[in-house]
Amino acid sequence: MQTKNPKTINELFDQKYGIKGTKNRDDFEQKAESYMVAALVKESRIKAHLTQEELAEKLHVKRTYISKIERASGEVRISTLRRIIETGLGGKLHLSVEFK
Repeated sequence: MQTKNPKTINELFDQKYGIKGTKNRDDFEQKAESYMVAALVKESRIKAHLTQEELAEKLHVKRTYISKIERASGEVRISTLRRIIETGLGGKLHLSVEFK
């Protein structure tokens, strides 16, 4: 069976992971969000010229906790992300909501 060539990223995701609202698609999107948060934390830490150990010390957590976040090994609560960005890295976390 030949599949049609997708023209948009959403068409590709529909083919590969299922349409929005399906379990496979929801699982994929959740993992993708975890990886985006992981990349944000890691890139921000590097820009702040901190090692994982130094960031962990500022937050009074273990280095392995920071490593786990940067590897997207679990979900990160917004309050935790805010603490990492604001307390640990001296930045400011902004969240926004857009309506179509």
